[in-house]
Amino acid sequence: MRKTVLLLTLLLTPALTAQTTINVDASQDRHRINPNVYGVSHYIYPTNENIAGLNTPLARYGGNHTSRYNWQQNATNRARDYFWLSIPDGAAIPADFTDRIIDHDKAAGAQPMITVPMIGWAAKVGPNGQQLFSYPRSKFPNQSDFLGDAGSGFYPDYSPIYGADPNDANVPVDHNFQRGWIQHMVQKYGGANAGGVRYYILDNEYSLWFDTHRDIHPAYTDYDGTFAKMSTYAKMIKEVDPNALVVGPEEWGWTAYNWSQADLQSAIRTGEWVNTPDRVKHGGLWHMQFILQAFHEYEQKYGQRLLDVFTVHYYPQGNEYSFSTDPQVQQERNRSTRSLWDPNYTDTSWIQDQVNLVARMRGWVDKHYPGTPIGITEYAWCINDDYIGCATASADVWGIFGRENLDLATRWTTPGNGTVTYKALQMFRNYDGNKSTFGDISVRAAAPNPDNVAAFASIRTSDKAMTVMLINKQIGTAATTTVNLANFTPTGSAQRWQLTSSNVITAQAAVAISNNSLSLTLPAQSITLLVIPGNSADVIDPAIVVNSEALNANGTWTFSGSASDASGIARVTYRISDGPSGQASGTTSWTVPNLTLNKGWNYVTFTAYDNAGNPKSVMKKVVYQVMGPPPVPPAKKKRSVG
Repeated sequence: MRKTVLLLTLLLTPALTAQTTINVDASQDRHRINPNVYGVSHYIYPTNENIAGLNTPLARYGGNHTSRYNWQQNATNRARDYFWLSIPDGAAIPADFTDRIIDHDKAAGAQPMITVPMIGWAAKVGPNGQQLFSYPRSKFPNQSDFLGDAGSGFYPDYSPIYGADPNDANVPVDHNFQRGWIQHMVQKYGGANAGGVRYYILDNEYSLWFDTHRDIHPAYTDYDGTFAKMSTYAKMIKEVDPNALVVGPEEWGWTAYNWSQADLQSAIRTGEWVNTPDRVKHGGLWHMQFILQAFHEYEQKYGQRLLDVFTVHYYPQGNEYSFSTDPQVQQERNRSTRSLWDPNYTDTSWIQDQVNLVARMRGWVDKHYPGTPIGITEYAWCINDDYIGCATASADVWGIFGRENLDLATRWTTPGNGTVTYKALQMFRNYDGNKSTFGDISVRAAAPNPDNVAAFASIRTSDKAMTVMLINKQIGTAATTTVNLANFTPTGSAQRWQLTSSNVITAQAAVAISNNSLSLTLPAQSITLLVIPGNSADVIDPAIVVNSEALNANGTWTFSGSASDASGIARVTYRISDGPSGQASGTTSWTVPNLTLNKGWNYVTFTAYDNAGNPKSVMKKVVYQVMGPPPVPPAKKKRSVG
């Protein structure tokens, strides 16, 4: 009886409603959204994936097993993930598996990203494709679990077993082994600038090799060893395809950003978390700072860029990445996306710090390798793609990536075909089935509490429409929402597309706009896209040129240039990487006088803004060599007489 009363109470209680106001300004915070932030990842062959329906531009082949892909045997090892098994990846045809991945992605209009192993071993299978494994029952009878004769690699108390023979299920390889694979891809598909594979990823999560790949690499990675591997393999890739883009270091998360695994283990043993051996040896640089600095110094010394995109992985460290639909866990999901962008948000997991990931990465790059694009090539806020809370959290992340000006991102993994999370990505990339998308110029959308209702706005250059994505993340609470528009002239009512737990993207009744304002109700846990027609939006970026730079007698520098745009230039700014910024004198003809630069390499970014707020930047690299007085020639020796 009590259950019946409770059910009737829930059914008869009216749904809660909250009110919120979103202010959109089309002239503020404008920048291009890189469509590569809407990428996905493959773990196995994407038989049941439909990335064509997602209209995604980027697809990563990655994960733990890719560290041991043997392209000659077309086999891989599942490592700790699955009984340390080396298994065939299909037919015994060299590179057949990855060739099919590339074919699949290209047919769907996505650019493949291929992980190149660096770990030094490759999977080995038997003469007829028999599976081999690293912890056989015959050698290690006392294990927690077995799959046939393949052991888990853990004792019954789940402590790790060491001493596996890496030759049992693997063969030693080096960069020249992988050179043959890169050559194969270039020969089959062409070079990166001729329709071939554009992105090559340098392996996967090196700091975890001691655990994930304990059977072949039980040692802890350190700064020098990691850079030596990365630079060796990157150089090899560039030798085979000079136009290829090399991506790394693909580290797993917070501790790996700051410490090498060798340093982390040292800190755990000693309690000294700042003056760790690697960090002391390399001038106080944290792990990711060192990687960037080392590649920068390589380019300064040899004139070649080896690292083209700086990438990491990121997962929230609470309960978010799970199948859970518990309301408290969902509130964690709704809140913790702030770790990507909010400098005032302290992560509530064991991290207990301000992560502010995208800006943190940009800051590392600005200081240690200016001009390097940044990406997050593995992330997820949930596992259950069928759950609407997973869809709203994922949509929030995609909106954040575009607004925060990330250069690329690939979700782990591709949302399941037909799931509500799959359709959440379609809301950005294919909401009408005709590959219509969220806009490509981000503009300001201010939401008072993005933990409840997140908002993102953009201008679409193809038709000058404004697109506004409204994500009501609240459980059981609808949101009566007012959207105010500034510096945009609508020419009709707003189209409305909506996704709810019903798992259908529906085109709903248009929303009338009066005095540049509109109102609508957002259902609980829903994603709503407004497409607002307009014909006055300036979608053309200005042009900017640096005409000259000159060293002044007092040791400062003067830069001058020009800028132009049909709507006029509002201002020109400058910014020294990891240094001061300011505004130039003049607009169409501008000057930055008496700028103080550091000795060595300097990167100065000049940005022109047109009257619509569109920015265009150009970076100038200046190598400032401070010369001392000329050397005094040695005195001539007098010849002795006689």
